[in-house]
Amino acid sequence: MNRLLVIGYGMTAHRLVEEVRSRDRGNRWRITVLGEERHEAYNRIALTDRLRGVREADLKLRGQDDRGIQVRTRTRAAAIDRRAHEVVTAEGERLPYDALVLATGAAPARPPLPGAELRGCYVYRTLDDVNAIRRAAETAPGKRAVIVGGGLLGLETAEALRRHLGVRPHVVEAARHLMPAQLDPAAAELLATGLRRRGIHLHAGLPLRSVDAGPVGAATGVTLADETRLRADLVVFTAGTRPRDDLAATADLPRADRGGYLVDEDCRTPDPAIWAIGDCAAIHGRRTGTVAPGHHMAATVAGHLTGNPTPPPPLSPAEPSTVLKLPGVEVASMGDPHATGDGTIELTYAHPAPTPRYAKLILDPEANTLRAAILLGHPTAYPRLHALIGRELPSPAEQLLT
Repeated sequence: MNRLLVIGYGMTAHRLVEEVRSRDRGNRWRITVLGEERHEAYNRIALTDRLRGVREADLKLRGQDDRGIQVRTRTRAAAIDRRAHEVVTAEGERLPYDALVLATGAAPARPPLPGAELRGCYVYRTLDDVNAIRRAAETAPGKRAVIVGGGLLGLETAEALRRHLGVRPHVVEAARHLMPAQLDPAAAELLATGLRRRGIHLHAGLPLRSVDAGPVGAATGVTLADETRLRADLVVFTAGTRPRDDLAATADLPRADRGGYLVDEDCRTPDPAIWAIGDCAAIHGRRTGTVAPGHHMAATVAGHLTGNPTPPPPLSPAEPSTVLKLPGVEVASMGDPHATGDGTIELTYAHPAPTPRYAKLILDPEANTLRAAILLGHPTAYPRLHALIGRELPSPAEQLLT
């Protein structure tokens, strides 16, 4: 029996194990999974639900240890010995493999600024991170928080802290407007207006200069680039991630210019026995940070491992697709809304009052095919347009918004 060793036990690794188990008709693979966290795999994209009060158990993915698969939590891989086909754990244990899949994910980015390591500063990536933020918010004497990062995660965090934990949140975004990767300035301004009405204080276009310490060495606030000082009992960093590709140095594996294990379109490294999937992988140098591409990579690798290298169905051209999950706020982006030019046509529909509604549709030069879209206040249009990205429109574009 062949030995498959998987390093990392997030959503992508969980999908890989499911895919291999469902395709491995002859039970050729004995699977061992190493996870650093104390938890087994859980739904990472639903972590904000935990901040809202949902039970930890409701985030857990289906258990796999009882299906002939060994799952080892609290186990960190420290090195790869490619010559011996072994992984060395932090405790010095050597684990052999015939195939090795790196699914080590990404780590939250903590800005290299004065005070960023102070007590009272938190990153947001794991279930334990969220539990720590929740505990801090529950006991914060002034119920004040600064969230660094005005992207999807930062805004969901701010609203959860405000709505469910009684915290007064300030959101700091270095870019000129909120959700800069997904929205254009017009959509972002409408979104900002709605968030301010909820009691979320926004500071866009103002990078963080420092986190300020009080007399006992804990964070008491932040200072922005314009010298504005915001008081805070806790500071939460939600601005970006970096791939966890440290094992490359121990195994002489190449990394992409911006990080991530360098792999080909089959997710294979230059070592034919080693693969990489998910946030830690860079296919021909390009990384993706959403769940759908990670699941696609998992299916690709499982096909090769089980002797069925038929590629999975191609990713939808609607990827990346993003939906902001706030009660009463419907914001969605699909495809690349910034990929304009080359004769593309942009159609914009704006209704600022009484209920703000906004849509931008990006079409091909013939105005027949939808390439990308931004939606605000069009909840029923999202599934329809998501299915149409990359396809010829069945009716005039404006009719698709009703």
